Amino acid sequence: MNHPYTAVLIIPTGIGAAIGGYAGDALPVARAIASVCDRLITHPNVLNGAQLYWSMPNVFYVEGYALDKFAASCWALHPVRQNRIGLILDQGIEPELQVRQLQAAEAARATLGLSLTDYVITDTAMNVELRTSASGASWGTIENPDSLLRAAKTLIDIGAEAIAVVTRFPDDIDSLALEQYRHGQGVDPLAGAEAVISHLIVRTFKIPCAHAPALLPLPIDPNISPRSAAEELGYTFLPSVLVGLSRAPRFTSDRRDIWAKEVDAVIVPATACGGSAILSLSNSQAQIITVSDNQTKMLVPPAPLGIKAIQVSSYLEAIGVLVAHKAGIDLASFTPTISPLNCLSTM
Repeated sequence: MNHPYTAVLIIPTGIGAAIGGYAGDALPVARAIASVCDRLITHPNVLNGAQLYWSMPNVFYVEGYALDKFAASCWALHPVRQNRIGLILDQGIEPELQVRQLQAAEAARATLGLSLTDYVITDTAMNVELRTSASGASWGTIENPDSLLRAAKTLIDIGAEAIAVVTRFPDDIDSLALEQYRHGQGVDPLAGAEAVISHLIVRTFKIPCAHAPALLPLPIDPNISPRSAAEELGYTFLPSVLVGLSRAPRFTSDRRDIWAKEVDAVIVPATACGGSAILSLSNSQAQIITVSDNQTKMLVPPAPLGIKAIQVSSYLEAIGVLVAHKAGIDLASFTPTISPLNCLSTM
């Protein structure tokens, strides 16, 4: 049966991706791919740009844990017109900084027409701690996960269909790592811990979730990299999260919804092929496309994992492969010479 041409764009978080490792810098890639696909499935790390965003009707905003479950054919994606979003604020956020988050939420209601429930403040502070692995990837822990889950349950009980979380992150981030990140050379020190928070809610409640960190504004630096500049614009990163969650697909087991078997192509950095979603989709009919220009700290190429992939240099080249694949054109047709057919019969 024919189905809409469906691609999955994956750029794992917290691994120092040259494109997609900063504040919404993969959005141009997503916009371009969405223009040549009928459906594009991707995740918050690709689409979140702090206070900047670009809403696209054929793009599905799927949190990382949920994307893994979808790729493994455990969950289907149910498109929606609008979600009612519940907002969780960490008790550890100072009163003035809490007001900034609430003002962003109210602005999203008034200017974008988003639907939000009343908000909840966790009954204890989350006390996030940041970590860096030996590979250079970022991760983290939260001291009071039960408090986060209680807050989410309260919102779900009053009708929340998606959850936005704002957690106070420590200001004493490794100064060298932060400096490198702000100048477009390092790993996002917050991203790994953010993933831990959203994974916990999605795994527990099977509901869309995304996270925005609460931080005090940093001193002005006129030499900030364009790739990290979106995070320098104000007091909150919440707007892009609310926009993404407003139309995030819900997770079902209904055979009429979108399942992994309908994925036609997957685009991933060439050195980041070890994730659960890629491993699952590599065993399907999907064409795996790896992008060598998008270097990461992971150094996990497809070949040692037995993944058959088309390797391209850039996302522009990947888009060309998608166009040909969608049209049903053999890529060999684009080369100057085409090998003749061989006869396999024996006389």
